[in-house]
Amino acid sequence: MNEDIKKAYEVLKQGGVILYPTDTIWGIGCDATNDEAVEKIHAIKQRDKNKSMLVLLDNPSKLQTYVQDVPEIAWDLIELTDKPLTIIFNGAKNLASNLIAQDGSIGVRFTSENFSRELCKRFRKPIVSTSANIAGKPTPQNFNQIDAEIIYQVDYVVEYRQDDFSKLSPSSIIKLASNGNIEIIRK
Repeated sequence: MNEDIKKAYEVLKQGGVILYPTDTIWGIGCDATNDEAVEKIHAIKQRDKNKSMLVLLDNPSKLQTYVQDVPEIAWDLIELTDKPLTIIFNGAKNLASNLIAQDGSIGVRFTSENFSRELCKRFRKPIVSTSANIAGKPTPQNFNQIDAEIIYQVDYVVEYRQDDFSKLSPSSIIKLASNGNIEIIRK
């Protein structure tokens, strides 16, 4: 795993795109502060640029660097959740402009999976995480189901957990308004 983290870190640092395991499904990722890298992901996924993507962080203490106003309830949700949860916050900042949704929001998930958490910690910036599929095609449940077209277009494919055939699922998603109101997007 450590060699994979070193290689993935170098690719991220150079503005490249990686295919990597997360706390949910396999993801396509890049430096979330790099507009050109985010653009590469849009091209690889053949995805509408108006569709937002989320970012992974390793530690809630970093949240306020990328979100202007964090409602109090967010801290409880982060602390109490027992499964992967993506929270959409208003007021994204210090991120690639083409990553932030048109309404100024950004989805954030704190990863607890060993590889993605350690990579986020070492990179010291958020990492984009979007499902490893071409837009409109089914989300792969494990590495074997990832389309070869995706694999050939990324700059680095992580080896760690390629042989894990567990059925993986995307995270739950909620949108959190500045006043603390919660909208469930995906259970």
